Amino acid sequence: MSRYLFLIAVIPVYWIGLYIYNKDKNKESKKLLKKLFISGIGSCFVTLLLTLIMSYIFPIISTDIDDLNLFELFIHVFIEIALIEEFSKWIMVYTISYNNENFDEIYDVIVYSVFVSLGFACLENIIYVLTSGIGTGIIRALLAVPGHACNGIFMGLFLGRAKKGSIEENKNKEIKNTILSLLIPVILHGIYDYCLMSQRIGFIILFFIFIIILY
Repeated sequence: MSRYLFLIAVIPVYWIGLYIYNKDKNKESKKLLKKLFISGIGSCFVTLLLTLIMSYIFPIISTDIDDLNLFELFIHVFIEIALIEEFSKWIMVYTISYNNENFDEIYDVIVYSVFVSLGFACLENIIYVLTSGIGTGIIRALLAVPGHACNGIFMGLFLGRAKKGSIEENKNKEIKNTILSLLIPVILHGIYDYCLMSQRIGFIILFFIFIIILY
């Protein structure tokens, strides 16, 4: 049974990665993509470490979400989950690929960012699916895994624009888009989780509208 659950967890990651890879007209180095994917898995452990550190700075992070009001939940979601997770992925993308010699088109870094995001999503998905079962695997295949990929697309898009600003020696453009490459995924991730965790019917409806627009 665990073998089938593992496949359910991994297959959506594989198909999304393959889809993004096939969209690239000038294929990227598979060695580099494997490195990025593995670094995405590594970013899960960076997230755990940063969460531990931040829990001492912001005690609200370690509070049970059922005990939080909507404002406290907002802080909890956007700091503990969205900011920490997206920063953990962003630092991997930026460190490995931003100055890489293979990065010569904007779509390149979109591929890089998605593969890091999918590495993160893969480990996270395996843990959730093996723990919670097939139903969770199906729901996450439709929502959580594509959500991570979408955040990676936006991260890569703005990093590509930042790189273009660097090439054009336009420092303001580079800085602005570098900031947006982290900020936009954090906002999107935060909206996703906040709507779900609020457990309010209005926010759940908003969540599905958001998902349709995002996709």
